[in-house]
Amino acid sequence: MMPSLNQLLMMVGRSLRNPREGAEEVLALGVPRDALWLIMGLVVVLSVILAEVTALIAMATVGNTMDITGLLSNPIMAGGLQLIILLVMVVAVHRIGRGMGGTGSFEESLLLMSWLQFIMVVIQVVQTLTLVIMPPLAGLVGIAALGLFFWLLTHFVAVIHGFTSLAQVFVMILVSGFGISFCLMLILVFLGVELPTAPGGI
Repeated sequence: MMPSLNQLLMMVGRSLRNPREGAEEVLALGVPRDALWLIMGLVVVLSVILAEVTALIAMATVGNTMDITGLLSNPIMAGGLQLIILLVMVVAVHRIGRGMGGTGSFEESLLLMSWLQFIMVVIQVVQTLTLVIMPPLAGLVGIAALGLFFWLLTHFVAVIHGFTSLAQVFVMILVSGFGISFCLMLILVFLGVELPTAPGGI
């Protein structure tokens, strides 16, 4: 039986307090492989919906006059791109981790990367609420969310592959992430996908 929403939120809290135990708790659920793909799809849909809502709120509350074009104006494309990025992350965590001597399975990578994405969706909700209640703090929440992402990712990768050195895992994530991001950017440019630009950007 899958956990209820309230149980999931409690699990999110435990993962934030102790990422290693939180990851082990999620892996212990014994989620079937077929359900893993559905879970990945659901968290991507939730993330895209929240991104659209947040963009609309930003325009209404902080006077953001940026023309929302490209990915944000096309939720389907945004969702597809995010799904691809998440899948690339899953494959990278599995392949690179195994290449570095890890013992994790593809299913474990798929589950914990989807769980990480769900946690970030919850944080995204907090950021959206902050944008409504106290707009100046929304940026700080975003910065904190980025740090939290790398902190959780480091612990989750360590749990998946049985690594003991978090420092080495973090360095591996940074190096791999830079290389993968560069390749993805080149592919997007080659495909003609319009990347979001900051207001006044060239």
